[in-house]
Amino acid sequence: MNRIFLLSPAQCSGDRARWLLAKTARSEMAQKLRSPEGASIGEVFTFLSALYFRGKLTYARAFARPCAEGRGVFVITPSAGLMSADARLSISQLRGFSRVPIALKHRGYSYALRRGAKSLALEIASDCNVVLLGSFASRKYLDILLPIFGDRLHVPTEFIGRGDMSRGGLMLRAVRENRELDYIPAVSVAPKPAAKSRSARFVPVAK
Repeated sequence: MNRIFLLSPAQCSGDRARWLLAKTARSEMAQKLRSPEGASIGEVFTFLSALYFRGKLTYARAFARPCAEGRGVFVITPSAGLMSADARLSISQLRGFSRVPIALKHRGYSYALRRGAKSLALEIASDCNVVLLGSFASRKYLDILLPIFGDRLHVPTEFIGRGDMSRGGLMLRAVRENRELDYIPAVSVAPKPAAKSRSARFVPVAK
């Protein structure tokens, strides 16, 4: 079965991002971002996130089975929707990412991701599975992706109950062992909407 992966983003406003964005930055990655070619979003986010994103990217590249000659690994971004893991990123784009929170209420994030997901859904075959490698305990990804991909959207069973670093190590071990993880439909683990509180009705007491 065809399978593509969606990778949750790295933290673009943390200490590592600030090091890259600083005018005095002289690291190899900082220089690459400032070059005309830029750097791939995969390598930049690996630098920003270390083990967790490296595990996701390595795993997705090992087990992606895209339709025909299509792309198999996509990265969720703060404000550019979905980008191929090999897409080039410039220093100005990273600076833009650093200003946008991954939050459903932020239109710059939610609108771009929804638009990118809809476009991807039209590109892939109807029987192509889409696997989210990212958090599903919150609603920031699933609220947007589930209505678009429906039953095609899956998550790794082994992610349940694990923290980010543990997930990163798990995926790297799986690649070394050439062992793909098990997946379940994302709808089965999607957080339920919080129930709206209803104020108790005031009933006057007869005196």
